[in-house]
Formats: sequence, structure tokens, C-alpha cells
Amino acid sequence: MKIPFLDLGASYRELKPEIDTAVSRVLDSGWYILGPEVDAFEAEWAEYCEANHAVGLANGLDALILALRALDVGPGDEVIVPSNTYIATWMAVSAVGATPVPVEPDPATHNIDPPRIAAAITPQTKVLLPVHLYGQPADLDPILTLARQHGIKVVEDAAQAHGARYKGKRIGAHGDIVCWSFYPGKNLGALGDGGAITTNRPELADKVQVLRNYGSRVKYVNEVQGVNSRLDPIQAAVLRVKLKHLDEWTDRRREIADLYTKGLESSGLILPHVPDWAAPVWHLYVIRSTERDALQQRLAAADIGTLIHYPIPPHMQEAYARLGMAVNDFTLARQMAEEVLSLPIWPQMDAKSINLVTTQLMQGEIS
Repeated sequence: MKIPFLDLGASYRELKPEIDTAVSRVLDSGWYILGPEVDAFEAEWAEYCEANHAVGLANGLDALILALRALDVGPGDEVIVPSNTYIATWMAVSAVGATPVPVEPDPATHNIDPPRIAAAITPQTKVLLPVHLYGQPADLDPILTLARQHGIKVVEDAAQAHGARYKGKRIGAHGDIVCWSFYPGKNLGALGDGGAITTNRPELADKVQVLRNYGSRVKYVNEVQGVNSRLDPIQAAVLRVKLKHLDEWTDRRREIADLYTKGLESSGLILPHVPDWAAPVWHLYVIRSTERDALQQRLAAADIGTLIHYPIPPHMQEAYARLGMAVNDFTLARQMAEEVLSLPIWPQMDAKSINLVTTQLMQGEIS
């Protein structure tokens, strides 16, 4: 029995009649750029995220870039980012001409460690950019407190955290702007690229709306130098269908995570840690082992797919060689890159598959 890391087609097969109807609706409408389908999704997504405003965009990286531009971040500014994250978080900072300043994670949660942030703040710090990694919220209260104390802004990278809650409130408007990806593999995934921002600040939503459409709100009248980053109406229609099922799918992911945790509690692996104040959505179920590579090979031999999120920390990537960071500058990020392994998880995954994964992991000595 082959178990893929992720079955992208499963959600489409489950919702095929609804999705096909939604796509046909857009095709029949003759409205293929922005328009009522995107407007409707933006309203529904904002409500779901407990935010006042949502703006649909072409992808998650654009969401981060335009959020920073809306906050007037640019050359000479610094943005504090996690050392342990997907490189897009850093690339958004670089794209606006600012400098990413890495801060190490909390070893238990893998999210940015708030006590370490204060030491990284300088007069050039313009934004704190926490990531809700693997679908688990970062500890936002101390981050927001630091931001207020220093007069700086907070942009949240929530690309993996659709529906997650921090102290009972959905991720969506804690900071100044929250950035989303609807890449197909996300908990709320489109059938192609897509992204959005949510915010409670109307002036920031307005800025992003203008920036995403060539800097224009009236055709052929360009207020600023914008970009073309508009959520496609077909993708918006698909997302509207999937959004109705997102909470149910999240509950399924939580059940799978619980089965993994119970099945692996005596494995010797380092299992995910969830603080009392967090309600994660289990975009990923990430274990750690000092024998990660051998473990991954053993699972592959049993036709079980896994992935490493992420094998090379941003500070070790050639793309950031110009910053002159040494390999050992961020030892926790490097350690995680050497030890983490993401197990298969998707809402339609069945109990037999979960049992096969846990059984295989329990075989042999693991440290």
C-alpha cells in the first residue's frame, strides 16, 4: 500500500460536483478578472478570519510583499524574521529593499521565540514578522507588546495557519496585516496559486487593493507604481466552496494528529508540542529525530511519503550569501533542518494509512 505525503486530488474528488458548478458559474459569467466572485470570497474570508477586511492576491509571496509596501517598508529598514521558516518570508523583505534580521525559534514549538526578539530590535527595525509555522500560532501577545513599546508594526505570515486560533481568537487580525497563501497544498488550497491579506485597518486594505492592480483604482489612472497581483475569479470560486468545508477538514486533521501522537508516544521521537493557548490546524505534523535521514529512507522503502520542512535554513541558502551569515550563526534553525520530518497528513487520509505510518515508525530503535 503506497501512502503519499499528500493527496492533492482528494479534496477535489470529495467536492467535485460543488467545485465543477462553481467553476462553470465563473466561466458562464464572462467576468474573468476580479469582479463579484473575488468580492464575495474576500467578504467570506474576512468574516471567517474575524477581520474587517480581506484583499485577494495572486499568491502568498505577493501578500507578504504588498503588506510590507503598504506599511512603507523599504531600503534602510530592518524586518525581524524567524531563522526557521520557508525562505519566502525572507524574500518578501528583500523584495522591498529592506534587510531580514533573523531570530531563533523556541525549540519546543519551532516558532519564533519572543524573548529573543527584543535583543534584535534596532532603530532601523520597522516590522516584526512572525510565522505561524506548521499551522500552529506563534506567541503573539509578547510580540505585539514589543511592537507597541518600540512603535513598530506586526505583519503575520499565516500561510500555513488557516483557521488556527490564538487564545481563542482566530488568526486574522492580531497584527497590522496578516498574509495568506492558497497554494494547492495549503489547508485552504486553490487549484493553482492564490493569496490574500486580512486586516482591521481600512487604510491598509485600501493600499493593498490599489497596489495589486497596477497602482490603480480607476482604469488608466495610476496613483502609485503597483503590480499585477489579482486573485483569479475561478480560484476565488473554488476557495468559496472549500471554505464551507474548512472547519470539518480541520477537525479531521486534528483527529489524525491525535492518532499520530498517541501511536508514537513511546517511539523516542520528539513529537509536536502544543501550548495551552494554541489551537493549531495541523497543516503539517512534524517529528524530530537525530536519525532523520535513515528514518526517512526506511519510510520511503515502505512506500510512505514524507517531506522535510525545511532542509536548508534561509541563512545557509546561496540567495542570502551576500548577508555574510555563518553556518553556525543560527544553530537552532540548523539543528531543526537536520532533524525535522513531516509525516503524511490530509483530511481524507484513512485510519489504515495512519496505522501503517505509526507501525513503521515504531519498528527499530529511534533516537
